[in-house]
Order: sequence, then C-alpha cells, then structure tokens
Amino acid sequence: MMKHTSTWRMGFDIGGTFTDLVLLNDETGMALRHKTLTTPHDPSEGAYTGLTQLVEMAGLKASEIHTITHGTTLAINALLERRGAKTALVVTKGFRDVLVLGREYRYDIYDLNGAPAAPLIPRSQAYEINERLTSRGEVITALDENEVVTLAAELREEGYEAVAVLCMHAYAWPEHENRIEAILSRELPGVSISVSHKVSREIREYDRGVLTAMNAFVQPKARHYMARLEQKLRDGGFVCDWLVMGSNGGLMAPQVAADYPTRIIESGPAGGIVATAAFARKNGHAQVLAFDMGGTTAKACVVRNGEPSITTDYEVGRADRLLKGSGLPVKLPVVDMIEIGAGGGSIARVDSLGLLEIGPESASAYPGPACYGRGGELPTVTDANLVLGLLDPDAFLGGRMSLDVSAARQAISRIAEPLGLSIEDAAWGIHEVANSKMAEALRTHAVEKNVSPHQMTMLAFGGAGPSHAWSLAKILNVKKVYFPNGAGVYSAFGLLTAPPSADFVRSDRCRLQTGLDLKAVSRIFAEGFDEAFTTLSAANVDPATATTQKLADVRYVGQGSELTVNLPASFIEQGDVAALISAFEAAHLARFGRTLKGQGVEVVNWRGRVQTTPPLMNTSDKQSQPEPEAREKTLAVYLGRDSGFSDCRVVPRSLMVTGEWIAGPALLQEKECAIYVGPGAAAALDEQGNILMELK
Repeated sequence: MMKHTSTWRMGFDIGGTFTDLVLLNDETGMALRHKTLTTPHDPSEGAYTGLTQLVEMAGLKASEIHTITHGTTLAINALLERRGAKTALVVTKGFRDVLVLGREYRYDIYDLNGAPAAPLIPRSQAYEINERLTSRGEVITALDENEVVTLAAELREEGYEAVAVLCMHAYAWPEHENRIEAILSRELPGVSISVSHKVSREIREYDRGVLTAMNAFVQPKARHYMARLEQKLRDGGFVCDWLVMGSNGGLMAPQVAADYPTRIIESGPAGGIVATAAFARKNGHAQVLAFDMGGTTAKACVVRNGEPSITTDYEVGRADRLLKGSGLPVKLPVVDMIEIGAGGGSIARVDSLGLLEIGPESASAYPGPACYGRGGELPTVTDANLVLGLLDPDAFLGGRMSLDVSAARQAISRIAEPLGLSIEDAAWGIHEVANSKMAEALRTHAVEKNVSPHQMTMLAFGGAGPSHAWSLAKILNVKKVYFPNGAGVYSAFGLLTAPPSADFVRSDRCRLQTGLDLKAVSRIFAEGFDEAFTTLSAANVDPATATTQKLADVRYVGQGSELTVNLPASFIEQGDVAALISAFEAAHLARFGRTLKGQGVEVVNWRGRVQTTPPLMNTSDKQSQPEPEAREKTLAVYLGRDSGFSDCRVVPRSLMVTGEWIAGPALLQEKECAIYVGPGAAAALDEQGNILMELK
C-alpha cells in the first residue's frame, strides 16, 4: 500500500446518462465538482476523461490523489438489459428447473396474466450432475468426477463463457461444489466459474441459485471492466488505491467487486443514500426521505436516525415495479430503496389506448434527449422541463453544454399532435405523469417502512431531482425539502463518506431455547469474521481499526420469512436467549403490529458485518464566493393550463445570502442542476450550506 501525504480524495459515480465526480481536500474542505456524459460503449472511458479533467481543473497531478472511490451501474444494467455472458447452470440431479419454478406463488393473485421476471438462465442452459448431500452432510450420491469432465467438454463445445454451480446444501457442506469448481476451472480455462457457497452461504436453493446465476452472468464483464479501469488509472499516473462502493453502503477492493459483482448491484445509488445518512446525522433529522433522480432512473430510500435501511430481501428487474415478488431476489445486504425508470432521459410515448406513458426506456447519454443536440429525436422528461422553463438552456452543466429549445419542442410535438395539445400542455403532461409515477413509488416505499411521507423531511439530489422535488413534495404533503450543496453530484459525495466493509451469512436453523449450543454459534461467527477480514485485507484495511456487528435472521416457528435483528449484548456475553427473543418480538411488533405469544422462535441465519470508521467529510460550510460571471436573470416558467407562463427569478447559488428567503416561482441555479421553487414555496440558504425549501 502506497503512503501519501496528499489530502486530496476523489469519488466518481457512473450513471446511465452522466458520470458525477467530486474532488475533496480533507484538510481545507475545498470541494470541486464535475459532471460528464457517460460513454455507454465503454463507461471507463468517460469516467477517466472526467477524472483527468477534474484533476487539471484543480491544478494537480494524478499522482497527488491519495484515494479514489467508485460507484457503478455496471452490474444492475447488465442484469436489467440481460446483456451478460452466455451462462450454463450446473445443478444437483433433479433440480434442473429450480430457476424456472421459482417460489411458485403469484405476486398478484388478481392478475390472471401476471408473470414474474423471466429466469436469468433458461432451462435449455441448465445441466444436471449426479451428486447429493443431506443437510447434515451425509453422502447420498457421491460425486462422479468423470461425469464432470464429460460435462465440461459439452460446455466447451457449446461455447459457454460462464458457469454457475448449485449443489443442494452446499451452503453448509461445500465439498462437492469445491471439487466441481476445481475440475471445471482445469477443463475450461478462461471460463468464469461461480459456485453458490462462495456467493452466498444461505439456505433456500432458489434464492441462492438466482444469486449464483447473476454472479456468473455478470462476472466476465465485471472482471474485464475493472481490469480496464485499473489500466487506465495506472497509465494516467494515478498511483493510489481505489475502492468500489458495494450495495450495502460500504467499500470493497476492485478485485472483490470483479469476482462477486452481485455485491455491487446497487453500487451507484448506494452512494447517495450513504451521503443522506451523513446529512441526517450531522443535522439531527430523525426521518429523511432521500430522493435521487438522475438521467435514467429515480430512487428513494427512508433513512432513520442517521442510518439507511438495509435489507436482505431485495429484488431487481420486477415485472411490476411496485409489487414484491415480481422480480429476481437478491439475498445479500442491500441499501433498501425503490427504483423506477423515470429519469431526465426517460422517453415519453402515447400508448395504444391514447394514454401518455413515461419510461422505463431512456435516451441515455447517446443519443440523449433531443435538446442535447446529439441526434436524439424522441421526447424525454428533460425536453419537457426545458420547454416548461424549468431549465435554463444557457446554464446546463455550468454553461458547458447549451440546450436546444427548438429541438426539444420538435420532439414534444410527437406527443402534442396525437393528443391534440399545444406543445406546452404536452410538456406539462409529461412532467406531471413523471411526477405521479415517482410520487406513487415514494409513497409505496414509505408505507412499506411504516412511515408517512408527510412526517418526513425530503433530501433531493441528482441531476434531475431538484427540478421535480417541489412537485413531489406538494403531492406527498412534505413540508420541508433540503438540497445539499452539490446536489447534482451528491452520490459522488456519498462515495467519500463510506467506509470499507464486508458482510457474511451462515445458515444454521436452530430453536431459541434453553440448551442452545452457544459454542457452535461462537464458531460460526469466528469463521465468518475470518472470512470478512480476509475480504477487507484486499482493501488494505487495518483490522485494528475495524468494528464488528452480529445479527440474526429470526422468525416464529412455522413462518416463511424472517426479520433481521441485532444480537443483544447479553446474548453474546451470557447466552441470554430471552433477550434475543425479546429483540425479535419488538421488531415483529414494529413491523406487523402484533406478536404471537406462546409461539416458538427460531434463528435461520447468523449474520455479521465488519467495517471501519467512516471518513470525516470536512467540506466547507461557508457560503461560496460569488462567481465573476454570476448574474441574476428572468425566465418564463409554465405553471399549468390555467396559469400559463409566469416570470421567474433565476438566482445562481453563489449569489444567495444565508437566511434570505426567495419566494417561488424561482430557479436556484447550480452548475450541475437547477432547483425549482414552485408557487407557494420559498427557499433560503442555511448555515450548513444547504438550501431549504419550505412549502405552505
């Protein structure tokens, strides 16, 4: 590990449309922000260009940066678009249909045509192998290694690039999977092999199988991407360590992310949620609704008491975006958020019934919205916002990119003409439909967390989030909305607040009662923490600086799902089973409003987490100095059919005075985003450098 005396750190988050970058000086608190278009054909190319531009803007050399942290949408995009490696599934004989059968229940019992997300690997690419162990490790059918060699020849002939291996009960007894992996690696050089017990040590063959299939499907692309980015950084003179944001809100080494891309499925969005948690802790907000809207998607997450919600019951690629069970399960710790295809680049269309629809298809960075002038012709949310006056065409990306109003109007005419509307009314309809979709998702997510949006403070960020936050707050009856300094690249800030971390899980179904084998539990945690510290060693983490957390997945006997609870100190130290039962019942009461008195309680999984202390974010809270070219101006903003256009103040952030309220309608202009303050609201700069908008 190379030692650095420099105080500069960098974070960059590659999104579907833009790559956000932040350069921070830990000593002075000085922060430089930058935003570039993502290069879909090779995301590392646009990111590297942005990195070098930002270093040059600061007057630094690449070698003066001491740490780089990175968030990426590589894994989630590959899964959603089904663009990964040609993957085979090798399973215990009799379980060829495990991914096809799924959980065998309807996520919507009233929808006769509803179907869950299609399996990542079709049945035609599933192969059976003779082997079988019991849940106690007893051999029913010994592994025939010659059969594995024969299978390898068949997989080679079929041209597979990756293989996912799923043996029954390998979560506890991985001997057969280890041997299959060794043989396939020997017989299929260059082919990625993922075995289930290394991806997840959790029971339930379907969930573990889906996760292993995901890992194998994305792994070749992830390995190639991480290696390519590493080479670009080294060739460009960046000699520092670099880390990747995980879905759990912690950082990991690039090699770990390359080998286990399932751990970075929500890498990019997690950065913004980690930053929201830091904001909540610093400003004393008990409940914050994080709202992140970028160019491709919109995300929301509930942050309580300065901690983001973490779930092990996450889903991707839902057939119905709001219905649990319609997607593919991700049984790993993930920052619990809801994500929908409604970003600035989301494409508007008129469906077969003559109704206006938004997304989930996106214009992405190329060709992008029509107003970008890069060949895009389809109407998007960004085009609508420009026509409505919610964006200043001369101030986009700090004036580095001029927006084409006439091209936006031409694109919106594709919606206006079939609906018999004016271009302005069609643009208003696109804006309102996008807001309705996002508000529905935010309300659903909040209700699932047993909170009401109007009881919460909203933190809005992302390139498009500040343009829509007023409308969402009005729909959800939210009274206070904060926009952090650098809201347009806030996820990149979050990457700089995250600590390296590692999680583990061990399935060990046992009844919580007197006589529980506590020595066995201690051995499980000892083994798991050894694994976690080994993972963190790749990120050059000093074990002396790390803290550990012990958890358990607990349920009533007979239930089909569990709740994750922290192990009470008395259970860890004295084996106080009653304390763990009480912790579970308190969580059950908070989640479901009731407990089942007299019903037995059991642990299904033991979990652990290791992480270091989060780095301090010494960003300057002082008011930014007015920029020489900063000037107030006036734009006409469309307020709806009844009100039409109205003059609106456009105030650069650097000209705002702490404590001075600006009444809406107004646009507060940052280099990376525009904050819309609608009628009936007012906004002011607070002492922390945030903009607070209050709605009547």
